Amino acid sequence: MAARSLRLLTTLLAVATAACRAEAESEAEWDMTAPDLLFAEGAAAYARGDWAGVVLSMERALRSRAALRALRLRCRTRCAADLPWELDPDSPPSLAQASGAAALHDLRFFGGLLRRAACLRRCLGPSATHPLSEELELEFSKRSPYNYLQVAYFKINKLEKAVAAAHTFFVGNPEHMEMRQNLDYYQTMSGVKEADFKDLEAKPHMHEFRLGVRLYSEEQLQEAAPHLETALREYFVADEECRALCEGPYDYDGYNYLEYNADLLQAITDHYIQVLSCKQNCVTELASHPSREKPFEDFLPSHYNYLQFAYYNIGNYTQAIECAKTYLLFFPNDEVMSQNLAYYTAMLGEEQARSIGPRESAQEYHQRSLLEKELLFFAYDVFGIPFVDPDSWTPEEVIPKRLQEKQKSERETAARISQEIGNLMKEIETLVEEKTKESMDVSRLTREGGPLLYDGIRLTMTSKVLNGSQRVVMDGVISDDECRELQRLTNLGQEGKVPLQSAHLYYNVTEKVRRVMASYFRLDSPLYFSYSHLVCRTAIEEAQAERKDGSHPVHVDNCILNAEALVCIKEPPAYTFRDYSAILYLNADFDGGNFYFTELDAKTVTAEVQPQCGRAVGFSSGTENPHGVKAVTRGQRCAIALWFTLDARHSERDRVQADDLVKMLFSPEETDLPHEQPREAQEGPPEPVQGSVSSSESGHKDEL
Repeated sequence: MAARSLRLLTTLLAVATAACRAEAESEAEWDMTAPDLLFAEGAAAYARGDWAGVVLSMERALRSRAALRALRLRCRTRCAADLPWELDPDSPPSLAQASGAAALHDLRFFGGLLRRAACLRRCLGPSATHPLSEELELEFSKRSPYNYLQVAYFKINKLEKAVAAAHTFFVGNPEHMEMRQNLDYYQTMSGVKEADFKDLEAKPHMHEFRLGVRLYSEEQLQEAAPHLETALREYFVADEECRALCEGPYDYDGYNYLEYNADLLQAITDHYIQVLSCKQNCVTELASHPSREKPFEDFLPSHYNYLQFAYYNIGNYTQAIECAKTYLLFFPNDEVMSQNLAYYTAMLGEEQARSIGPRESAQEYHQRSLLEKELLFFAYDVFGIPFVDPDSWTPEEVIPKRLQEKQKSERETAARISQEIGNLMKEIETLVEEKTKESMDVSRLTREGGPLLYDGIRLTMTSKVLNGSQRVVMDGVISDDECRELQRLTNLGQEGKVPLQSAHLYYNVTEKVRRVMASYFRLDSPLYFSYSHLVCRTAIEEAQAERKDGSHPVHVDNCILNAEALVCIKEPPAYTFRDYSAILYLNADFDGGNFYFTELDAKTVTAEVQPQCGRAVGFSSGTENPHGVKAVTRGQRCAIALWFTLDARHSERDRVQADDLVKMLFSPEETDLPHEQPREAQEGPPEPVQGSVSSSESGHKDEL
């Protein structure tokens, strides 16, 4: 018997060795260049302004990654189908059998394993073993190549592809405000069609599901049913693909690779449980959509819920019963569905309804999922390998008793700790609020007071005088003649007749304010224009004596102020990238229109500034400086409003173009501004300019 076992083992090893030496199967569509190298080439081409190179490399990177995924999927699926496990699980060797029989049983198992591994190696070949870094996977998951591509396609005037790339990126990054602006801009362009706005990374099952649900909600149930059925078919295809891709290398996360010393069975257990956990997590992956913060709950069962009601409405009781019974596979105690099923059964007839069962595909899925959960919970209970069940329908009896008690205890402990932390955080918040009201931001105050750079500019009010931090009022920034010329520019601008010298004056004056702001507040990094405009406010022709409303209500420039809660939320649609603000006044021949700072309550005024020609108010754009503008009650107030950012990615593109134009049209002697030291060159290729198609913040009717 031992000799026979040895011969069998030798044969199996020979088969495996021969398979390992076999050449990889030909994959004509597989781009042999690694996706990470192509992505790097595309980023480098972007930095050079080589737009055709960006398109070539990024498109190849996308195709290469897709082909690599398809190859792995095809090989794992094919090898699993060609080499299924041949063991009979119902007839394992008994303890009474000879050790040789037990050895043969093990050899048959590992023989099948070796054959399948050899099949995979032969199918995949060496190229498919190239690992992609976590950083690259993150870039692809964020759809970053499409951010590069939308700019490149726009630059080479391929609008249809630029729109598709922009839309694809935005679907994956719905909070990306600049890309939203780009899409708005594309919609205004001639030649751009609604059909161009397509998601190139859309998952078929999710696309059909969302379309079906939309039709369902519009009560177009007959039209919704085919889409929901297609979504189901695509879901099971996507599920098999997701599961096959889980069978990758072991992730040593949490272990030191060199110190990992598990024996044979423990190593197999660790890897297999990791694969099973990944397969269970396909539920979450397939139920996720970039536009949603959380995955769809009970995603697969919900298909049958929609379908049973849709089929009932179109009079197909056979399908309604089938879908209702399928839904009850997952939620057997659902009273509403049980009532629906009883109604459908009565309408169709009990005898005919009895012959209709749940869908076979769902039964297989349900049974397999439960078996996997049992193994995962067992590993959690015995080996301490954590498992978070993604489904809400899992029966309680699947979870071991000891683990149920442990989880209950953990939930109670977590709830108690959460409550204690919540109480503690409330106490801390109260203390912080009290401390904030009592003290000023000393660290920022100590940085103020840098040189004003230009003769004639006078420091009128500091943060101390203005009862706050990061605030300043300066006079003499521009002359009376310059004020009048800039006022005249507002009327000329409305007529579309702006003299070149007037435009040059506007450019120089705003640049002057930027430099003074950066110098006075002693900024360590460059200050860029985010947005600027020249605006006049005119009093309405009505009684003004009792008027108490503002020209612009109290707000904060880079967050959304909630005065009642004394908080300012720094998230879109606020311009979170704004860091400093300024307003330069052009006249004083009006009543009202004073600028004022307040506390976060938007009521307690801490300082007030009266406009006059050449006076500038500068301040940081954060929560420390809520501000507003009182209504103009007589005449017209004119001013230049400016916002600045420390983030070069949000610099005003119109300003960048103006810089180039000024350099071209005017010699250095014609500008009165001192020269700045050149900035250090950036290392490596820059990130893509996000949303670089449309002008930064163009068209905003904002006001300080």
